[in-house]
Amino acid sequence: MRYQTYLIKYAEIGTKGKNKYVFEDKLVAQIRRALRRLLGTYDVEKRDGRIYVHAPEEYEPQDLIETLQRVFGIWSIHPVLRIEKTDPQELRGQVADYMKDVYGDRPFTFKVRSKRADKGYPLHSDEINRELGEAVLTALPNARVDVHTPEVVLQVEIRDKINIFSEKIPGPGGMPVGTAGRAMLLLSGGIDSPVAGYMIARRGVEIDAVYFHAPPYTSERAKDKVLELAKIVSRYAGPICVHVVNFTKIQLEIYQTCPHDELTIIMRRYMMRIAERFAGQDGALGLVTGESIGQVASQTMYSLQCTNEVCKLPVYRPVIAFDKEDIVQIAKKLGSYEVSIQPYEDCCTIFVAEHPVTKPRLDAIRRSEALLEGKIEAMVEEAVETAESVWVGGRRSAD
Repeated sequence: MRYQTYLIKYAEIGTKGKNKYVFEDKLVAQIRRALRRLLGTYDVEKRDGRIYVHAPEEYEPQDLIETLQRVFGIWSIHPVLRIEKTDPQELRGQVADYMKDVYGDRPFTFKVRSKRADKGYPLHSDEINRELGEAVLTALPNARVDVHTPEVVLQVEIRDKINIFSEKIPGPGGMPVGTAGRAMLLLSGGIDSPVAGYMIARRGVEIDAVYFHAPPYTSERAKDKVLELAKIVSRYAGPICVHVVNFTKIQLEIYQTCPHDELTIIMRRYMMRIAERFAGQDGALGLVTGESIGQVASQTMYSLQCTNEVCKLPVYRPVIAFDKEDIVQIAKKLGSYEVSIQPYEDCCTIFVAEHPVTKPRLDAIRRSEALLEGKIEAMVEEAVETAESVWVGGRRSAD
């Protein structure tokens, strides 16, 4: 069966009380934004507590479904046969034909769940359930009723029109992007940070990103790789502005001045300072990293304490307690994994010490940073002022 209408259901939005309409409107806006990438004109309608997507006469169903499955806030997608309101006898025939088209002759168990939003309809919900259940049993000899654990739930809604549906396609869940402020993602070419960006966006947070580039030690291909990762995340998170920062002079100064076992921690502290500068410019309310406790030397509890100390904004770490394999599985689902494992160095791996400190002392890190005073401040200003800002996934309508 070829459907022209899809019913969109949400979950968490339904708990928002009097503010629910704000989240519904944002979800509708995000669906419209996503569908603009497809050929044809799609109409998104919010009506009577329901959100519908109406497809054009000619469209590719798989493209539509895959697009909707990248819109945070959607819990499930239901292809709907939407018909004009009709009498119970005619409805029996419509429902029987629908079930034949969808399930054919294969055996299955089912139940009917009707909702009579139009109280003027001549049958009550229980009566509709019985009538339609009988119609299905008569038309499909291999169907069997099971009201407790059915394989198929046939849903019929009597509204201004009648919605008939039974198929359920999972959505990505979460909250609509743009309902929870903006954050600045420290994006590298690794596996973890794109996953962190995806996960924070799933909670409704818009994201921009900072990437630290170190030419000639890192190549243009490394930069292209990161922009490709940002583009993949943007399929879910919407447009992302990536600030590409030339970090070479700062790294060399740290390398030449500070103890080598503290290099990564001190470099991370300057990255956080610079990321916070861009967060201020973009109106971001926090920083986001892909750090996971104990994964590498710079991500021990001791190291994270030293990194956090330079930040005034909160630092969000969505994968902080995840095993590497957990992160890899999400990266594969997201579609970023194959790009992340491409063998292009990033600036964090170029100057890594042979034996980095795993339990850095904050007072020792401060003393080492003091050696940079008078030398590195101008480099930081130059890095911020000369950064290249690249939009991926389009531009936000407000920008």
